[in-house]
Amino acid sequence: MKQKELEMLLQKVPKFNSPKPELEQYLTPAPIAADILYTAAKFGDIQDKIVADLGCGTGIFSYGAYLCGASQVVGFDVDCDCIDQARDFTIKNNYDINFVINEIRNVYVVCDTVIMNPPFGAQKSNLQADREFILKGFEIAAVIYSLHLTKTVPFIEKMVSSLESKIDFRKNYKFPIKHTFDFHNKEKVEYDVTLLRIDTSYEQ
Repeated sequence: MKQKELEMLLQKVPKFNSPKPELEQYLTPAPIAADILYTAAKFGDIQDKIVADLGCGTGIFSYGAYLCGASQVVGFDVDCDCIDQARDFTIKNNYDINFVINEIRNVYVVCDTVIMNPPFGAQKSNLQADREFILKGFEIAAVIYSLHLTKTVPFIEKMVSSLESKIDFRKNYKFPIKHTFDFHNKEKVEYDVTLLRIDTSYEQ
């Protein structure tokens, strides 16, 4: 499947019915999601691999990993509403993907690859939430693909280094967030974000 075909399929992923600001529920744009998935595929981290999508939302990375040939895909999210949406979309399209309602700290699964867009930590209730997701990725996977605000990358680098691992690939994107919640005062804002590939098995 070509990247543009994947992007077109990911455009069909449902938006959040009832997005929750405290969970920073913003759907990853299909062009960005498709590019991240294609990057992971080029590294050999999806085809015939077990892939986990942490904080999966309505499942855009889960569907993409499945379409890119993962042997098994499981998505985790604490929000039962978006998990219901993800499951409905899976049934509608006859995708073999498992979605589980669970808090990130309670996720226990063994996989090859984690692909995720964790909360950026912009809300007070979510400060440093992205780091909790990375720590979970270290527990369960050999490779992590994770999207972060570019300005927070130096902190992530220090964290990864302290865990005796390394970031071996990064790519920058402009992440658009449309007016979603009452506290948004602009129709659209673009954030500088960076994809990180973290090799959790690397020893310095």
